[in-house]
Amino acid sequence: MDANGIDAAPGFRAARAVADAILYEGYLLYPYRRSSPKNRVRWQFGVVLPEPWARAHGLHGGGVAGSTESWWQQTECLLVAPADAPVHLRLRFLHLRRRTPEERLPDGGHRAADQVGDTLSFDEAVPREHDIRASVAELLSGEKRFDLRVPGFETVTPLPGAEGRTRWREWPLHAQVALSLTLCADDVLKLRVRVENAGREPGAEASRDEALRHALIAAHLLMAVPGGRFVSLLEPPAWAESAAAGCVNAHTFPVLSGDQVVLSSPILLYDNPRIAPESPGDLYDAGEIDEILSLRTLTLTDAEKREARATDPRAAAILDRVEAMTPEDLARLHGTTWNPAEETRPGVPWWDPEADKSVSPDTDSVEIAGVRVSKGSRVRLRPRLQGTDPQDMFLDGRTARVEAVLLDVDGARHLAVTLEDDPAAELNLWYGRFRYFAPEETEPLDGEPV
Repeated sequence: MDANGIDAAPGFRAARAVADAILYEGYLLYPYRRSSPKNRVRWQFGVVLPEPWARAHGLHGGGVAGSTESWWQQTECLLVAPADAPVHLRLRFLHLRRRTPEERLPDGGHRAADQVGDTLSFDEAVPREHDIRASVAELLSGEKRFDLRVPGFETVTPLPGAEGRTRWREWPLHAQVALSLTLCADDVLKLRVRVENAGREPGAEASRDEALRHALIAAHLLMAVPGGRFVSLLEPPAWAESAAAGCVNAHTFPVLSGDQVVLSSPILLYDNPRIAPESPGDLYDAGEIDEILSLRTLTLTDAEKREARATDPRAAAILDRVEAMTPEDLARLHGTTWNPAEETRPGVPWWDPEADKSVSPDTDSVEIAGVRVSKGSRVRLRPRLQGTDPQDMFLDGRTARVEAVLLDVDGARHLAVTLEDDPAAELNLWYGRFRYFAPEETEPLDGEPV
């Protein structure tokens, strides 16, 4: 791409880091060994299968969740840009590559084996990227379709010590991407990107493992509009609410990274997602906590580590990185403090609320609709229906008791509450398990007027 392309767009680097984590989410789950049951069913997100196979197995598509498989994905998002502004698109996915060790026979021939020496048979992943570019004016004039092909190949490489060889095989891929723009009210544009697997193999009788050889795995999009800006679908401005409500996303969902870059991901995210700076490297399980995974990896036996190294080079890299971590590295994974200049109480750990004299969840209060709300106050829940936990919609209108008023690292207040009609409320209170809402998501039912 040129110097003004997608890589140079503000927010692209942060989006790319998150996209890399998405690309390999679930590729190798702890304990990173082929024999682990959780690694026998792989490739769970953003799988775009060949259309004939998907239709034959009832995978017609629909819904946002990227774990629901189909032969297509659709992203719709909003942008504001002049006619001459370019729209940059990068489609990224994994391509399955089969690694098969072959043992050397006495007559000089070779035979496929499950393991030869330290090499195991395994389905590896090859990252693929395809760039597309069109101007706003071109897309407004009509839909543009782009044909993407990845040729298959087969090759062999010798194994160390003349024990045998490794056969590598990739199957061909064929995808099509359709782009279009439509003008909505108030000069906002709706961009639609549809990604389809146009491959014709394998047949309907094939297994999912065979179909995955011809699939786009963990497929997602990075998009940039230099000279324009994208509009959030999670929290759209009032003037774009109607257009945002009309966007239809299937098997993926777009979130902002700044205002010129969008990441459309098969894993649901919030706007402006970031990788924690304390993370020392990818553990291929972004849904877990680095500290837990690193400590668990250190407990592997020598035999388990040998199998992990034989499973995949990325697994070997994880072991090397974790084993090289210092106590200071592990301490950083435990958490981080905010505003170290804040006065703390001697002898009290930093993570204890008592460490900060300015914070007292049991006595702090917050003003809501002219009423002072604190621990013990009653509120009615009015959760946002966008940009929050989808399960919160079931709590709309229910009453709750405030158990604490909390302050997060960004200086925002939150209410920790227990539901009044929850039979387990007392047990949850004893365990310290609460539901959390912003003050503006509640209506005070009692309390002292301000």
